[in-house]
Amino acid sequence: MNRLLASTCLMFGLLGGASLANAAECGSVTIASMNWQSAEVLSNLDKIILNEGYGCSADITVGDTVPTITSMAEKGQPDIAPEAWIDLLPDVVKKGTEAGQIIQVGSPLPDGGVQGWWIPKYLADAHPDLKTIPDMLKHPELVPDAEDSKKGAIFNGPQGWGGTVVTSQLYKAFAGEKAGFTLVDTGSAAGLDGAIAKAYERQQGFATYYWAPTALLGKYAMVKLDPGVPHDSAEWKRCNTVADCPDPKPNAWPVDKVVTLVAKPFSEKVGPEVMSYLEKRSWSNDTVGKLMAWMTENQASGEDGAKHFLKENKDIWTKWVSPEAAEKIEASL
Repeated sequence: MNRLLASTCLMFGLLGGASLANAAECGSVTIASMNWQSAEVLSNLDKIILNEGYGCSADITVGDTVPTITSMAEKGQPDIAPEAWIDLLPDVVKKGTEAGQIIQVGSPLPDGGVQGWWIPKYLADAHPDLKTIPDMLKHPELVPDAEDSKKGAIFNGPQGWGGTVVTSQLYKAFAGEKAGFTLVDTGSAAGLDGAIAKAYERQQGFATYYWAPTALLGKYAMVKLDPGVPHDSAEWKRCNTVADCPDPKPNAWPVDKVVTLVAKPFSEKVGPEVMSYLEKRSWSNDTVGKLMAWMTENQASGEDGAKHFLKENKDIWTKWVSPEAAEKIEASL
């Protein structure tokens, strides 16, 4: 009995030592949570997986794109920015990379950040010829203006949004008014969402500016219209994004590149299993959109959303982690 007790104590001592070693190898981790839903749930997902699966001591720090990426590029803190939209700050990211402060590790959203003009899927299914913006502009009767059914309508975002400026410029570029369309100012983010939800619930035809991944597109199946032209970055900067530019040309929305940024000092001290996880960890816009829709409907926090995803999507996340980590994470739920 004494030998059995000694052996058992030795075994638990070794396991405890291994756990402490893993924690020491990973150590404390600061994870940036940006102030939008997909970034919030991803930062909480990373926190749970790193803490439960790899013995880290991870905490979340709330920030926004500009201050977070700037701080990482200049100071190497925080350690991880799970969802960094780097096209917003290309010069800062380039400078931080060249200075050896940050590295890009995979992409949490390989589909990229997608903006454009969308129509409901039921409308696209009923009219398979509606594939491009020019296609839609030939049929104002399919997306009627609530104020004047003889005209078509395109819902726009509120003033102050970059997407609102671009939509206004593309409306001019594609000669929307000449085609018999009205550009509808929905007044606010809530107004835009409300206009879409109202039309969708009534199964009405409509066209709108929107972007993915979002909770709304996770709830309502939508199809993005192809602009029918390639993206011209020079023209995009010259006129499509400039509110008072008088002569915009038809153009395609660029796909925003989204990566995970890691502070280089952290990448050099942490174990290879943690870096492997961060490199592999990614989900589709459809997956995260549906998760955000669930969060919105249930008034769930980022932590709630992360736990829900882990419980319901084992087939996805277990491919990101080691079998040992997967077992620990599942046991913690």
